[in-house]
Amino acid sequence: MVKAIVGANWGDEGKGKITDTLAKESDIIVRFQGGANAGHTIVNDYGKFALHTLPSGVFYGHTTSIIGNGVALDIPKLIHEIDEIVSKGVPKPKILVSDRAQIVMPYHILFDTYEEARLAGKSFGSTKSGIAPFYSDKYAKIGFQVNELFDEKNLKEKLERVLVQKNVLLEHLYHQPVLKAEELFDTMMEYREMIAPYVCDTSAYLYQAVKEGKNILLEGQLGSLKDPDHGIYPMVTSSSTLAGYGAIGAGIPPYEIQKVITVCKAYSSAVGAGAFVSEIFGEEADELRRRGGDGGEYGATTGRPRRMGWFDCVASKYGCRIQGTTDVAFTVLDVLGYLDEIPVCTGYEIDGTVTTEFPTTGLLEKAKPVLEVLPGWKCDIRGIKAYEELPENCRNYIEFIEERIGFPITIISNGPSRDDIIHVK
Repeated sequence: MVKAIVGANWGDEGKGKITDTLAKESDIIVRFQGGANAGHTIVNDYGKFALHTLPSGVFYGHTTSIIGNGVALDIPKLIHEIDEIVSKGVPKPKILVSDRAQIVMPYHILFDTYEEARLAGKSFGSTKSGIAPFYSDKYAKIGFQVNELFDEKNLKEKLERVLVQKNVLLEHLYHQPVLKAEELFDTMMEYREMIAPYVCDTSAYLYQAVKEGKNILLEGQLGSLKDPDHGIYPMVTSSSTLAGYGAIGAGIPPYEIQKVITVCKAYSSAVGAGAFVSEIFGEEADELRRRGGDGGEYGATTGRPRRMGWFDCVASKYGCRIQGTTDVAFTVLDVLGYLDEIPVCTGYEIDGTVTTEFPTTGLLEKAKPVLEVLPGWKCDIRGIKAYEELPENCRNYIEFIEERIGFPITIISNGPSRDDIIHVK
């Protein structure tokens, strides 16, 4: 069976923890899009890890981890990540990298940094990982696939051709030093040596695995609201964050994805710019940020403090709908145990009218949250293994949200470790 694990909101929903937990029963875990611009935080027997490219099931000895063709592959970062987890006692994982995956080039990171600086106050809040320039080149058909590293003659010619365009921008738009094809070619040869042991036709490998009935997890990065088609454009990422893209980014038929597990936080958080209707500020936000996640709500890649807010039923209902959700995983529920009352955003007021449908960006920026307040449960729920043992007000909170979003909550995370999970029958 193929399952996709994706985010309902702005990212940071706890997908890494859910992938790590479900990987126990899986054979293969596939990262199908995005790059090293967002991280998944994992807490397990080996310690605490922030993964950026490696799939979150990489800690189990029986699994194969695949970097799919849809990923923005930063080769040095991937190799560093492998070395880092092995140095902390994790057995060296079995990793396969698609020969069709495209490479984040050194100049993608430069262009990302220069463009954010040029835009100044109107920037997109990029992590400066090269993602937007990478995907721009991919769709402009001047990107480099992994397989091209193994054809030196054509690689040299293509580098010279592409650098003509890049150097015009560097010299005249950014006023920065130009790039030399020979130096870049040498770097590409270093990349080839790093990645060569892992490269294969992963689509063919997955085709065979599906035929053999293997359990496969597709792991997405970020969430619905960061999707370039369906998110809060233009404050989005540059690759599709939806489960539907999992088929493309992994190279499997779409009808093979039988379950879509969409991860929602029990409150809201976001890194980066863009409309965020249920956002809270000041001491109220600081308190939730301090208590949130495992050690606080800070970006796994950037370390930036996350923007905080109450659970947003409008955004989450929409986020689940466009993912094609079959199951909702509800995370960090334990964090809310300190609150006497818990506000929930159940609608948006836009120009005097209340809606429960998620609007386009221009309208979203005018929206004010309509809040309903539920009583808190005022206790620690970590360690509870059965849904019926949760406090009544906690169950009421879950059921209130489940009704408003219209999708079944079947997994509840009530702590940071892989064992802090409640399966709802």
